[in-house]
Amino acid sequence: MNKILNPDETYTFSKFFDLKFSGKNLALEFGYSFERKRLKLLQYSGELDRIEQTRDRINEILPYVSLSNEAARREWLVSPVLCDLIHYTKVEVQIEYPIKISNQLQGIIDYFLESKQNMLIVEAKKEDLELGMAQLIAELIALDKWQVESKQPILLGGVTTGKIWEFARLNRESKHIEQGLEDYRVPDDLDPLMRILVQAVSG
Repeated sequence: MNKILNPDETYTFSKFFDLKFSGKNLALEFGYSFERKRLKLLQYSGELDRIEQTRDRINEILPYVSLSNEAARREWLVSPVLCDLIHYTKVEVQIEYPIKISNQLQGIIDYFLESKQNMLIVEAKKEDLELGMAQLIAELIALDKWQVESKQPILLGGVTTGKIWEFARLNRESKHIEQGLEDYRVPDDLDPLMRILVQAVSG
């Protein structure tokens, strides 16, 4: 495959989105294999005591809030999900977390979540989840190269418009990236979405 990155140029995660690179091409560029498939992600099976209240709260505010920009979607749709995730797992969340591996692999991760067991990253986009997925894949690769001492075998990331979530995972041993075909909608699919997130950080 021909190289898609100019070795003399500097790239950021967000630039990959702007340049409309595909997730597959970015994976291959950095030496990872790639496929799209149904991930069938594990879901937490315990009690989640806020699901109904959070769903009702989101349904209540949606008619009155314009979600025309990324900031609004983060505040009104992404934030309630992550607040509840903290409630269930006590995971630490860092917002706009900078990572630099090289001039071709660097930038800001919207949400970097870390527990004692696992790490999870989330990328929030206003639109175009497919291009957002490419950016997420670059971030997963950067995380793999950065967290070399971590024993976490699978890295999971989510990309979301706030209303829709999709996932990708990276197998660190095989250097293989899988882009999930499933999507989860907020607030309708809040229960399975939250169970995936809780399981991802609690192990």
